[in-house]
Amino acid sequence: MDLQEILSKVDHTLLAPTATWDEIRQICDDGIRYHTASVCIPAAYVARASRYAQGRVPVCTVIGFPNGYDTTAAKVFEAQDAVRNGADEIDMVVNLGYVKDGLFDKVLDEIRQVKNACGGRILKVIVEACLLTREEKIRMCEVVTESGADFIKTSTGFSTGGATFEDVALFARHVGKRVRIKAAGGIKTLGDAEKFIALGAGRLGTSRIVKLVKNGGKQP
Repeated sequence: MDLQEILSKVDHTLLAPTATWDEIRQICDDGIRYHTASVCIPAAYVARASRYAQGRVPVCTVIGFPNGYDTTAAKVFEAQDAVRNGADEIDMVVNLGYVKDGLFDKVLDEIRQVKNACGGRILKVIVEACLLTREEKIRMCEVVTESGADFIKTSTGFSTGGATFEDVALFARHVGKRVRIKAAGGIKTLGDAEKFIALGAGRLGTSRIVKLVKNGGKQP
């Protein structure tokens, strides 16, 4: 697979709680230089990053992150705030307690409200697959499809596991045709990236792929 094709699907990510502006600026510079799909950064930096990037790379941020148990009203506000600050894409975490309780109507309503708050921007729904049963994963594929969201996303990268080939393949079999898949968390090599794409991932949430390219293909 062509390297630029891989990079074009990468959400170049820095979500560490200690992230500084200098580090965020470097993420933006890398995203611009390597033509990544977006840069995914903390909400507090969205306005500054949007002004800095000037449309040269889309700016993505996360809401309800990383645990997903904020109220729906709080997530809606976060999404609206991010959009006002210049976010082009939003990645939200679902309420996993609702999923475990089988409250899929509430999960669906929340996603729809956040999607509406995005004002036409791309919404990716993080389901934290490492914490779900196979049946819950399939049900969430159905919920995300029904919600009108643009992507189902495997993981935050902050829980017990990240993306797996098995989960991406499962999602590809059960999401609607309009819904794309984002694999995130633990994508370490170009080989991993290629396999996730081959299995159906349209986006890759990772900080390592650009680092690999900058380091001549070697692990930094």
